[in-house]
Amino acid sequence: MTTVQPLTVVIVGGVAGGMSAAARLRRLDEHAQIMVFERGPEVSYANCGLPYYVGGVIAERESLLLQTPESLRSRFRLDVRVRHDVTRIDTAQKLVEVMDIDSGRRFTQSYDRLILATGARPRLNEPSSGIRTRSLRTVEDADAIDAALSRAGVPVVVVGGGYTGLEAVENLVARGASVTLVQRGSHLLSPLDAEMAAPITAEVRAHGVDVRLGVEVVRAVSGRVTLSDGASVPAELVIDASGVVPETALAEGAGIRLGETGGIAVDSMCRTSAPDVFAVGDGVEKLDLVGGDTALITMAGLANRHGRMVADLIAGRTETARPALGTGIVRVFGVDAAKVGWSERQLRAAGRDFYVVHVHPGSHAGYYPGAETLSMKMLADPASDVILGVQVVGRDGVDKRIDVVATAMQAGITAAALANLELAYAPQFGSAKDAVNILGYVAENTRSGTTPTIQWHELAEEQRGGATLIDVRSTAEHAAGAIPGAVNVPLDELRERLDEVSDGPVIVHCQVGLRGHIATRILRQRGVDARNLDGGYRTWRDATLCER
Repeated sequence: MTTVQPLTVVIVGGVAGGMSAAARLRRLDEHAQIMVFERGPEVSYANCGLPYYVGGVIAERESLLLQTPESLRSRFRLDVRVRHDVTRIDTAQKLVEVMDIDSGRRFTQSYDRLILATGARPRLNEPSSGIRTRSLRTVEDADAIDAALSRAGVPVVVVGGGYTGLEAVENLVARGASVTLVQRGSHLLSPLDAEMAAPITAEVRAHGVDVRLGVEVVRAVSGRVTLSDGASVPAELVIDASGVVPETALAEGAGIRLGETGGIAVDSMCRTSAPDVFAVGDGVEKLDLVGGDTALITMAGLANRHGRMVADLIAGRTETARPALGTGIVRVFGVDAAKVGWSERQLRAAGRDFYVVHVHPGSHAGYYPGAETLSMKMLADPASDVILGVQVVGRDGVDKRIDVVATAMQAGITAAALANLELAYAPQFGSAKDAVNILGYVAENTRSGTTPTIQWHELAEEQRGGATLIDVRSTAEHAAGAIPGAVNVPLDELRERLDEVSDGPVIVHCQVGLRGHIATRILRQRGVDARNLDGGYRTWRDATLCER
């Protein structure tokens, strides 16, 4: 009888990708020797919960620590060693060199399969002098920030207005800090387009945060931070949330190929260029579903999924990674913002053809108490009607809408076909025509030419070219806020006042687009060259708000 030698699998790095691979592999192979080397003091923690520990939403520090080396050994018979740094990989001899950080002892460990889950590291700004600077990626970071907030009113500068930066801002405000948010770009939450991110900026400012856009930190000395526009703001603590870069030094030193993005290059099975070496997590390139090329997409869900997949492969199963969409969501002071796929900015930069739909439906039936207005933007291919990206902002129901669309995109459902989705309905959850269905209806009208539209950023040029802008809202709505140059002709009076409509090009708008759609249909069937302002006054208002 032939005895099969158990596999030795070494995993470099824990947290999402590494620990998912380790636990899954043990469930599939009771006999494998599985070793995990983690450079930090914690091997399995909820890094997405760190800002909420700082803010006091998560009261117990231990709640963040999902597993310990002891619990992993007890349940899964895993050999997990924290504060052990893998310093070199010899892919020819299938060895890793390891240093025990506490003792300084160095040793080698052989492997049959190696999984790199080294993640990403903060993209730190210029070093500061006399000011504590932390990222917010580890439990140690959260502990240091928590200790720094020893009194109310501590001045803190947060660098970066992305997901992590915004979560940090919300929780710092909850702790009573005086917060300045510095964003290099022209608007917060850069994965979204400007008009969609504007409500987030307004909400952050409404909570007393000093938001500085289009600037960078150039110096931090003695309790003050100097910005690139010459402004100086007080700071006892700087939180760097300006982004991350792949942690690839170990792979690069072993001669493992990196991709054009700077991440570790892998195939559809997460195999690297070295035999029997896999890589998963934030330091690894993914195939982007929309672009069809590689991209750096740093999402915990992908790290978990790919770690599990690699374990399946090592255990003899056949799996491949699906292209990624980069689905993400954040909540800031009660306003949720989510996206999937590409933004308009990305599509323009890539030279892609697309059409745009903005809608503002209710989160649930308007007659049922508590309905909130959603702002939704969809981008789709005009030839194939493939959905290229969707963004949703609002106070309720954002998460389920973005998840429905993400599922539709993976399934290949087109933009107009969203109208056909049969979604759960009761007045407290949605409407008979759900917000996602509305996206589909408007997409079909737009793409087919039933209701031609123009975008908010095209309006000024159209007006300069002689187009007449007609506001079909009520007189009271027009008086409460109007687009400059608009003539108010309420929809219910439009048929009787057709003699007031110009013979030239006409653009109509209402509050969110529906009445504008009706008015456009009325006018076009009477021979008027009419188009609807996509998303109506609300989209235009949000867009111009972000330009102030």
